[in-house]
Amino acid sequence: MKSIGIKKLYYSISEVSKITDLEQYVLRYWESEFEQLKPAKNRAGNRIYTNKDIKLILYIRQLLREERYTIEGAKQVLKSWTPEVESGEQLQLLPVEVQPSSAATAAATSVVLASEAKLKEDLVEVKSFLEELLVKLS
Repeated sequence: MKSIGIKKLYYSISEVSKITDLEQYVLRYWESEFEQLKPAKNRAGNRIYTNKDIKLILYIRQLLREERYTIEGAKQVLKSWTPEVESGEQLQLLPVEVQPSSAATAAATSVVLASEAKLKEDLVEVKSFLEELLVKLS
């Protein structure tokens, strides 16, 4: 399906969640922590985010997740932050399947393998316990 080039002015919280790769509860929490983040609400009371709001959220995410600021530290940085001039660009939703980096994949694989080894060890222990129990009951 082709996009006809209509730019959205407002986004729902679920769309912003997908665009920013953040959970909705995180977005709502950040509203309470960062005074600059105040999305408007429509008549039904649903949050409606602008491109400016989304850019602010992406900047907050960068500060907290990538640059490892605390919330208080990020608040200090945001005091001097001014959003760039609205370029009218259309923001895109992230694809459903985001490909992780090879380092992230390797780390996740090692965690899974360690978990599987521990699970196997636990299952062997349970099996031997049940076999002993069966012998005692017989």
